[in-house]
Amino acid sequence: MGDELAGSPKDRFLTVYGRKPVLEALGDPDLRVDKVILADTARGPAAAEIQRAAKAAGVPVQRASAHRVKVLAGNGKQDQGVLADVVAPRMRALAAALDDRRPPARLLLLDGITTPANVGMILRTATAAGLSGVIVPRRGVAALDPMVVKSSAGVAFRAPVLRCGSAREAAEMLVEAGYSLFALGASASTSVFDVELPQRSAFVLGGETEGVGEAVAELVTEWVSIPMPGDVESLNVSAAAAVLSFELVRRGVS
Repeated sequence: MGDELAGSPKDRFLTVYGRKPVLEALGDPDLRVDKVILADTARGPAAAEIQRAAKAAGVPVQRASAHRVKVLAGNGKQDQGVLADVVAPRMRALAAALDDRRPPARLLLLDGITTPANVGMILRTATAAGLSGVIVPRRGVAALDPMVVKSSAGVAFRAPVLRCGSAREAAEMLVEAGYSLFALGASASTSVFDVELPQRSAFVLGGETEGVGEAVAELVTEWVSIPMPGDVESLNVSAAAAVLSFELVRRGVS
């Protein structure tokens, strides 16, 4: 667990790529950009504009191969030869959060949510609700990229994101740390509005098509549902997250 507690750069930064997102990050006085990485093939007015903006913001610019920029951005088509690492002050490793003297009381765990818009909206909602942690695994969930940032209306930069390798890894760590694991399921008999919550609770939000994966489902303590008296089978996962988040607000513990 030592490496997890120490954290990696990916547990401290949100990486944005593309000329416009990078320029917007550099021009936002509320954001701190750690560095800009510019492809060595990037030349001309666009590259010059980015270099001027970085200089004005006091941000170092590093040169790298175009291939390296694509690898770092995690996107082969839209990086435009430039990316920026933006400091996310509330993002850290899940292991570090669980090792706190007072670990978070209520957490959301994203499992298999692959649509960036859903991840962004969940981060926005959870931050608005004052939740102390949203676990976003590095594998199996949409990457924290400009689409997520855009969908969160920029809130992703300051959301309480907790990182780990996979949802299964997170579930195991949570159970070991004494958390009860709840998951949303349409057929569950217990309502999310009525379920008794222990001091430490985590709620699994499953993917858009498959729901909660088997690897995590076998560790779930209890399944709960959102009552829907209308003729609708289920809610979009970001809508379900909003209902859940503000039910926790109503209960007064986040």
